[in-house]
Amino acid sequence: MRNAATIALLVLPVSVARAQSPVGDFHQHIASPALAAMRSPAGSPAPGITAKDVIAILDSAGIRQALVLSTAYMYGSPTRQVEDEEAKVRNENDWTASQVSQYPGRLFAACSVNPLKAYALQEIARCGSDPVLRRALKLHFGNSDVRTDIPEQLDQMKRVFRLANDNRMTIVAHMHANIDNSRPYGAEQARVFLEQLLPLAKDVHVQIAHLAGAGGANNPRADSAVAVFADAIERGDPRMKNVWFDISGVIDRRITPANAAKVAGQIRRLGVGRILYGTDAVIGPLAARNGWAAFRTIPLTEAEFTAIAANVPPYLR
Repeated sequence: MRNAATIALLVLPVSVARAQSPVGDFHQHIASPALAAMRSPAGSPAPGITAKDVIAILDSAGIRQALVLSTAYMYGSPTRQVEDEEAKVRNENDWTASQVSQYPGRLFAACSVNPLKAYALQEIARCGSDPVLRRALKLHFGNSDVRTDIPEQLDQMKRVFRLANDNRMTIVAHMHANIDNSRPYGAEQARVFLEQLLPLAKDVHVQIAHLAGAGGANNPRADSAVAVFADAIERGDPRMKNVWFDISGVIDRRITPANAAKVAGQIRRLGVGRILYGTDAVIGPLAARNGWAAFRTIPLTEAEFTAIAANVPPYLR
């Protein structure tokens, strides 16, 4: 999640916006009033984002389903000191489950946690036994300041991936490292993910968020990470068998022609059958519709857009 209060994309031509809608929005978020208040400036509390808000977004775009990613990991950000942090993480995950349960068949939940926290494995195991939260686990490397170049942190991430695999939880990974602290990120981190983490999730699917970036299409470090995965796919690396990529936050109507062409090339190298649509908690009555319209401005063929629109990840089948 980039910004919980991200406002809807600027309106695109109606003829573009009404083009074929995707089946699902596979990168959505909600946030409880308590979490929204924590993130808001003093004196200006935000109302949060509810399942009802998400349904309105989906309906405006003709989208049937959404994977709703808990934002509980935000309580564990190393930039915050949170009283009763573990309890708040647990409550946020449970609040997400209760919200999603209001719309069975349309909304599906993913548990989340800062994977470096002492309570992380316990919370993942708890979510793995919950009938609503057990479907998926969201890991935000950036917000949690995960660094796989630190051996102790890599060892913990291995434990997390093993546990998610044992519980048959799809892993949705925002794998881009923390930007504010200028953490290293690029081909080396992608190779660690490929060679040391993916083998531990051999029985589940892994969804890499934002085309391995952090939002936006102008990110050379993300480009180098994508290239590692594309190279692995092209050489038939079995570790990439169950890996998907969502395009949430990558494209808006301001994308340059050069970046649009680059993203189209990356999608083709990864394979259109691995690409999932998502909006990353962009809110507003036209958000999802205009997000899809913006995506359709990149130079893919109509057949490629149709294929991506129809993609449904195994964890929702």
